[in-house]
Amino acid sequence: MFGRGAIGSILKRSKEACLIQKLTGRSKTTAFRSSHPSSIAEQQSFKFCNPPVSAHFFRTFRSHLVPKGHHVPFTRNFSKTVSAAAGHKEGLKLLVTGGPRAQKAIGIWLFGSAAWVFSMVILGGLTRLTRSGLSMTDWKFAGEFPPLTDEAWLQEFEKYQQSPEYKRVNRGMKIEEFKFIYWMEYGHRMWGRALGLMFALPYSYFLHKGYITVRLGLRLSVLFGLGAGQGLIGWWMVKSGLEEPATEYSQPRVSPYRLAAHLTSAFAIYCGLFWTALSVVMPEPPAESLAWVRGAAKVKRLALPVSLLVGLTAVSGAFVAGNDAGHAFNTFPKMGDTWIPEDILEMKPLIRNFFENTSTVQLNHRILATATLISVSALWLLTRKLDLHPAVRSVIGGVFGMASLQVTLGISTLLSYVPVSLGTAHQAGALTLLTFMLLLNHTVRKPSLALLKSLPQVVKAH
Repeated sequence: MFGRGAIGSILKRSKEACLIQKLTGRSKTTAFRSSHPSSIAEQQSFKFCNPPVSAHFFRTFRSHLVPKGHHVPFTRNFSKTVSAAAGHKEGLKLLVTGGPRAQKAIGIWLFGSAAWVFSMVILGGLTRLTRSGLSMTDWKFAGEFPPLTDEAWLQEFEKYQQSPEYKRVNRGMKIEEFKFIYWMEYGHRMWGRALGLMFALPYSYFLHKGYITVRLGLRLSVLFGLGAGQGLIGWWMVKSGLEEPATEYSQPRVSPYRLAAHLTSAFAIYCGLFWTALSVVMPEPPAESLAWVRGAAKVKRLALPVSLLVGLTAVSGAFVAGNDAGHAFNTFPKMGDTWIPEDILEMKPLIRNFFENTSTVQLNHRILATATLISVSALWLLTRKLDLHPAVRSVIGGVFGMASLQVTLGISTLLSYVPVSLGTAHQAGALTLLTFMLLLNHTVRKPSLALLKSLPQVVKAH
C-alpha cells in the first residue's frame, strides 16, 4: 500500500512535532476525538495525542494512504485504531452502565426526584406558614385515607380541639377552616409518601436491568434510607407541638431544634440527589484546555468555603422559622431602634441564645446572610479576570444573581411581617442558591487523569 520510507517519514515528522511542543509548551488546535471510542468511558474522556501532533499525523498519514482524486471512508478505520490505543489509558469510572440511553434515563429520574424534594420543601414552608402542621394529631407510617364523610370530619375536628394549638390559638375555629389546614398537612404527608414510590419503583427497575453500579447503588440506598427517615423526623417534630407549653403565656409550636433537623435533612437529601444526578449525566467537568482546568482549580478553592457559608445561613434560617423570629424586629437594617438588641445573651447557659433566643437567632441570620452576599460578591469579582470555561463563568454569574435576589427576598419578607407568599419564596430561594453552589462545585471539580493527559494548553481561538 505504501513503502517503509513513507512510514519512516511520518514517524520522524511526528517525533519532531512532539519535541517542539514539549519545548514550547503551547498548542494551537483542539485535540482530535475518536468518533467510535471502545467504551463509554473513553467516549466521555478520550482525546488522541497532543493537538498539533494528532492533526499533523492525521493529515500526513492520510496523504500517503489515499491517492489524489480518490475518496475512501478512512475515518472509521482510523477511529478504530485510535480506540484500541485508548484502551491502554486510564478510563473514567462511570456510575451507570448500559450506554448513553441508560445514562440519560437514570439522569432524568434523579433530576425528577430532586425536583420532587424541592417541591416538598416549598409545600412544607406553606404548611408551616399557614400553621397547618399541627392539624393532624396522629401519624401512621403507611398513611391513611382522609375523612370522606361529615361524621369522619367531626371526629378529626374533635381530636384537634383537644390539642394545645386549638385551645390557645384557634379557639372558635369553624370546621371549614379546619378542613383547609387539615388538607394542607395531609397533602404534605402524602406528597412525601408518593416520592418514596416514585423513587423506589424506577430504582428497582434499573437495578434489575443492571444499569446501576455498586457505587451508585450504595449512594442511592443511603438517600432512600434518609428519605424514609424523614417521615419519622417530621412526626417527631409535630409531636413536640402537640405538648402543653411550659407556661400559660406561651403559644404551642414545634421545637426549633426538631424543625431545623427536619428542614436540614430535606436539604441534605435534595443536595445528595442533585449532585448524584449531575455525576451521572456529566461524569467529566467542562474542560477543553489545561488553562481552563487551572482556572477552575482556583475557583474551587474559593467556592468551597462560600458553599459552607451558604449552607450555614440556610440552617440558621431554619431556627428563625422554628422560633417565629421573623415576626420580631420587622425593621432593617436596624433591629427596632438599635443595631444590636440588649437581650441577645439573657438565656443561660449562653449557647441556648443562638438557638432559642428570638433576638439572637434573627441577628445571627442577618449577619450570616450579609456575610454570604459579601462572599459571593467577592467570588464573582475575584474570578472575573481568570481564564475560565464559559459554563463556569455563567454559573458564577447565576450564583451572584441568586444571592442578591435571596437577600432582597429576605428583607422584603421581614419588612412585610412574613406573608405566606414571600416567606415561601424566601425558603425556595435558599434552596435555589444552594443548587447554584452545588452546580458550581461540580463544574469546577478536577477532571480524570485520562482527560488531563489529552488536553491542550489553550483552546484554539475562533
